[in-house]
Amino acid sequence: MKFSLLALLAAPILAVAARPPAFFLAGDSTTAVNGGWGDGFVALLRNGAVGQNKGHSGTTTASFVAKGDWNTVLGLVKNHTANYDCYVTIQFGHNDQKSTSGVTISQFQTNLQNLANQVKSAGGTPIILTSLTRRTFTNGKLDDSLANVAAAAKTAAATVGVAMLDLNAVSKKYIEAIGSANADKYNLATGDRTHLNAHGTVVFGSMVADLVVRWKSALSAYITPDAAIMQKIAKGVYA
Repeated sequence: MKFSLLALLAAPILAVAARPPAFFLAGDSTTAVNGGWGDGFVALLRNGAVGQNKGHSGTTTASFVAKGDWNTVLGLVKNHTANYDCYVTIQFGHNDQKSTSGVTISQFQTNLQNLANQVKSAGGTPIILTSLTRRTFTNGKLDDSLANVAAAAKTAAATVGVAMLDLNAVSKKYIEAIGSANADKYNLATGDRTHLNAHGTVVFGSMVADLVVRWKSALSAYITPDAAIMQKIAKGVYA
């Protein structure tokens, strides 16, 4: 059997391109298990793609590193680069912006830049996300207190030259469209308008999945956002 030179040259390229992705999620409680979108996103991976949700409740960009969570994420990247294209989602801000965090907005931006650069050094692809919106309405207007950390996240991504997914803008637009009463249906507990219940995890996990495949269409072979949920989000009706 004869093989063309073109086919022989193309073979290793195709083999590399066919590697499935591995997603490792770094973030605070709005990413973490029992309150965040992370598990909803991981559940949508298919065709050999894998993911681990390493979000940690209560953490900042500083404490996530200090407590050892970040070393765990970097270790996962290094251990999977031989067989997977590794991606690390980085979403912080809810705790960083608190006056008690010890993290200024300038430090928050620098921390995000450092995290992204370390992912690249480990052989992975960093994806910075702006913070999932809070669902608190005042006088009919949705809370916009995360604007400062969202802006800093955008600047950090642009400075390092990595992907930025504006989860804050998309989630804010959706919550504004469905209104306070429907938004409360996603609360983890009564009055908790920051964290997500099980259904909220599914809805916002699909929202993140949609952002990822819009950013990089090739990943649609491995990530399937819930079509029914995304149609409702696009129409601004409760999903």
